[in-house]
Amino acid sequence: MKDATWYAERVKERKISPFELVDQAIKKIERVNPSLNAVIHPRFEKAYAEARTFQNFDAPFSGIPILLKDMGQTLAGEPSTSGAKLLKDNISSTTNNYVKRLIDLGFIIVGQTNVPEFGFKNVSDSKLYGPVHNPKDLSRQAGGSSGGAAALVASGVVHLSPASDGGGSIRIPASFNGLIGLKPSRGRIVTGPNGWRGWQGASVNFALTKSVRDTKKLLMGLQDYQMASPFNLTPITKEDMDKPLDLFLKEDLKRPLKVAMCTDSPIGIVSQTAINGVEQVAHQLESFGHDIINLPELPFNGIEAMNDYYLMNGAETAAMMSQIEQGIGRSLTKDDMEPVSWAIYQYGKTITAAQYSNSLARWDQLAAQYDLFFDNYDLLLQPTTNDVAPLIDFPFQSKPILERCQNAEKLHEKQLARLVWNLFAKSLEYTPFTQQANIAGIPSISLPIYNDFQTNLPLGIQFSTRKGQDQLLLQVAERLMLQK
Repeated sequence: MKDATWYAERVKERKISPFELVDQAIKKIERVNPSLNAVIHPRFEKAYAEARTFQNFDAPFSGIPILLKDMGQTLAGEPSTSGAKLLKDNISSTTNNYVKRLIDLGFIIVGQTNVPEFGFKNVSDSKLYGPVHNPKDLSRQAGGSSGGAAALVASGVVHLSPASDGGGSIRIPASFNGLIGLKPSRGRIVTGPNGWRGWQGASVNFALTKSVRDTKKLLMGLQDYQMASPFNLTPITKEDMDKPLDLFLKEDLKRPLKVAMCTDSPIGIVSQTAINGVEQVAHQLESFGHDIINLPELPFNGIEAMNDYYLMNGAETAAMMSQIEQGIGRSLTKDDMEPVSWAIYQYGKTITAAQYSNSLARWDQLAAQYDLFFDNYDLLLQPTTNDVAPLIDFPFQSKPILERCQNAEKLHEKQLARLVWNLFAKSLEYTPFTQQANIAGIPSISLPIYNDFQTNLPLGIQFSTRKGQDQLLLQVAERLMLQK
């Protein structure tokens, strides 16, 4: 496969130049972006200049063009809007550590990708920039919040694209666009200097890719042990990352993998499409000699976990809006943001310190429960999403709910908590399988190994495992992707 690794090797051998790669990517963007709406801030001239003077030929991704997600992946002198009209003119004064590391790895940044406002949705349809269209079917959504990134990789504009995942925002667009989407373990990826905690550790930067070897190489390049970070893990060794799965089993486990398969949702009914995908992959794993244990449900309180997740969203949004108010020197109003954002903000302002502290304690309990779960199972196998990509105008929020959001400042705490739940009820029915990995901090990956025969569209299959065992997910991914 001619992936990013392949092209970086050609650059290192001087068989192709960084300028040629940047030029190819920019020409592809100019050709496809009018239909995709994936790129919102081009950086073409600066990228050309950096490609002409490029010297980092020994880097693992030498000369490879990429686009940053316009949310938290800040580059000094470039826009930083988070898809929000409130920040539409905001320019970043700093380059964060994640982006610095990407540059050190040899990447050349050619622009920024489209996101939903503040990343609150599982589709990318901000009022500021408009919806991202899925290159597999332009009448459908590319997903969110890393929708622009996914559309660019799926359309072949770039070989991989930086993304982030706070509740499924890498894995959901990976599912809808037929890509590999890894959410690494909490504490694995370089963070800071702003946003060290990233939604209290739920959110992590990584990327959407097409090849397992790009994913593995990028994970090795972006992992770090930072003394300043509140979350840290022992780095994965090159020996462990490069170990083939059969050798991994022989040396480390001395037995087949025990895979817990579950298609139950904490909310709503699971589609037959999602069930078919998981069952197909389970049969594949059984043919490899692994043990599949079909669980009717998971031993976790999914409803409680989601309520605590929304509570975190509210509290963190209130803190973010307070910082924005200080920056612009005035109070915010409902006219400054979309109704969804306004409702979450109003909910956040009602949350007490005791409520927030208690909810985070329950996060820790969920993480401990997952750790016990993986005493009995090596992997958890689920659908990534409950269906293929939704149509571009799918009504995730009804008109009455949006009208209620517009008047959220008039509601009290319990009414706001119920409003936020109802606000995301349809979204959660569509994507109920991703958020718990963010809360528990465990690694989780969506693999493009199933296509719905009726629509001929992809639906991702998700594997999760114990915190810190990211390499096992990639070893399994490598084995399964060989069968495609």
